[in-house]
Amino acid sequence: MDHVINSPHVDDAPEIARVLLTAWLQSYPNKEAGIDEAWIREHRGSVATSEGIAQWQEFIVRAAHQPDRYFCRVVRRQGEIVGFLCGRREEEVVNLGPMYLLRKAQGEGLGGRLMGMFLGWAGDVPMHLWVTAYNEGAIRFYRHHGFKVTGEQHLWQGKLPNMRMARAPLSDHST
Repeated sequence: MDHVINSPHVDDAPEIARVLLTAWLQSYPNKEAGIDEAWIREHRGSVATSEGIAQWQEFIVRAAHQPDRYFCRVVRRQGEIVGFLCGRREEEVVNLGPMYLLRKAQGEGLGGRLMGMFLGWAGDVPMHLWVTAYNEGAIRFYRHHGFKVTGEQHLWQGKLPNMRMARAPLSDHST
């Protein structure tokens, strides 16, 4: 099935918010961590509210007007957004995130295509991201693209165990 990856438009914000919440509901329930659908809706459901959608609209506008500083691409299948990757350039580092593909869009090489676009945009600079510690598929994916676990951890909202991964500039890999 053909997928198109392109920059989002402001009117895509509600669909991006829906994809984000759906991806959380697909990815993060975990009995050991005490995270279920109700917890996710309580802590991430606001992304699909008018306020959350407005924040996405603002980010999309920033990305369109400052493409050197903000990155955002969506994956569309037959016009429907099924994934996205966003990031931002800070002083000395590029932060990747969020990145999500709905289950129905996984396993088709789309994550690799998105990551390739992101890495091309970011250039040869240090990169950071946060990933949920029990999301083994995402950790494998990021490792495949040169990210390494740093040891830094964060318990989001007191429950969701996240860990930092970083990717050194390619110039640091040569010797």
